[in-house]
Amino acid sequence: MNRRTLLLGTGAALGAGLFDARGAMAQVPTVTGAGATFPRPLYERWSALARDAGAVQLNYQSIGSGGGINQITARTVDFGASDAPLTTEQLTERNLLQFPTVMGSVVLSANLPGVADNALKLTPEVIADIFLGKITRWRDNRIVELNRGLTIPNLPLSIAYRADGSGTTWVWTTYLSRVSEEWKNGPGAGTSVRWPVGNGARGNEGVSNIIRNSPGTIGYIENAYAVVNRMPTTQIRNKAGNFMTPQPAAFNATAATADWNVPNFAADTIDLAGADVWPITSPTYILLPTNPAADKVAGSRNAMRFFDWAFTNGAEAATRLEYIPLPASAHAAIRAAWAARVKGPGGEALWPVA
Repeated sequence: MNRRTLLLGTGAALGAGLFDARGAMAQVPTVTGAGATFPRPLYERWSALARDAGAVQLNYQSIGSGGGINQITARTVDFGASDAPLTTEQLTERNLLQFPTVMGSVVLSANLPGVADNALKLTPEVIADIFLGKITRWRDNRIVELNRGLTIPNLPLSIAYRADGSGTTWVWTTYLSRVSEEWKNGPGAGTSVRWPVGNGARGNEGVSNIIRNSPGTIGYIENAYAVVNRMPTTQIRNKAGNFMTPQPAAFNATAATADWNVPNFAADTIDLAGADVWPITSPTYILLPTNPAADKVAGSRNAMRFFDWAFTNGAEAATRLEYIPLPASAHAAIRAAWAARVKGPGGEALWPVA
């Protein structure tokens, strides 16, 4: 049984285990969140496990980072979720506390008939020229030279990208801006950019559907989604010059370099040096109000309960879905930030929960 079959089977088993012996769910506190699609598989898994344990039930809307930022700014959910970190100014203006939950990775997925999963090799320079629209066919000399021994199909090359405001797009375009001056000075980095070429779709699901249905298409998606949905991925050459496959060892090598002692926990882990690192790895973040109104206090407390439970009990589920858990020191710093920064209407600390 391979890793992807195991993950799918585990999801079914967890789903079957949500009910007690009488076939009914115990009543547990509920928290609502919305935002990034990047961590959706993990938040759904944590929700099932936490609900089964009688801790907290999560109702999460996977609507993209931009939507999550908008909803928490409007206070229509208990927390927002974004893969792109907000600046200190943005957080202060919105009265939000930002903290990471796990790290995840962005991968390239290509529909190339006859080319096996993770067989295709691409360099940063070639990737940038693909997304700039400079490489238009798969049998371009640069791609063929990188992949001697592979039979590259003679297909037009097309691109799929996120059309919604997306933290995954922020991670991907930040990477492109690090490896290509032309990209940096052109489309640049952001949750939404003006793409030179390609076809847009909403969410990882939409991008994946374009790739599946259109031979010759390449696009970026988050790794956990690629694993669960059996999307073929590629090797990418890292800053040290080594071709890496998207595997846990490479993700963990990147996580080991992260510095969490930075403002707003916004650790930079994109295109880092290191022989064994995956070059496109980044934390995913939660946005929690620092000043919840009286009718939102319970929701804020339940949000902290949920992520406290996940930090304590959710590492195995995160690893099995190919996310990278944070170190215990980061969890401790996050809990300290909750205690210091999240206050009720009377100025009372809302963490720890009594």
